[in-house]
Amino acid sequence: MNNIAIFASGEGTNADWIFRYFKDHKSIKVTRLYCNKEGAPVLEKAFKWGIPVKLFNKEDLYSNEKVLNKLIEDKIDLIVLAGFMWLLPENIIDEFDGKIINIHPALLPKYGGKGMYGNKVFEEILKKKEAMSGITIHYVNKNFDEGEIIYQAKCRIDKGDTVEMLAEKTHRLEHHYYPVVIERILGEFDQIKELL
Repeated sequence: MNNIAIFASGEGTNADWIFRYFKDHKSIKVTRLYCNKEGAPVLEKAFKWGIPVKLFNKEDLYSNEKVLNKLIEDKIDLIVLAGFMWLLPENIIDEFDGKIINIHPALLPKYGGKGMYGNKVFEEILKKKEAMSGITIHYVNKNFDEGEIIYQAKCRIDKGDTVEMLAEKTHRLEHHYYPVVIERILGEFDQIKELL
């Protein structure tokens, strides 16, 4: 069994789709939700799907290694960031080198980096009058949104699209592709492009 850990800070719409996708999977299990925000809506989604939760603070993540130790104890094979707003510390990145992925609501390397998340990304894309947008699933390194790109999916931006409309198009791509890419990474990753 491949164990995945989901890290999320907010609404948890991507986490919810991942929980749903792997609920009865024969070889992949969501072992735990790691959340840095008490009262975040993602906690209710984890509860709904029966996913155990580890709440933690900055000290647990950056100073005392409680989060790192829990990940090791859980025998995690892949860490999946799904709307997680903090940069992971070097000890976790080193321990899980090549086993941490993130999803970004734009076509990296454009519109990435510190502070570029949620509606801020969509506002910037629309301001620059881009014809296309999309999502990027990438490995995580020590800098925001700079890890090796695994997969990108595109959507057209139509004249008159608002931030909300672009967000909706982007979320549809995220919900469709993120669980599939996770599955391929833990299985037949070399076939990802022809299978998606």
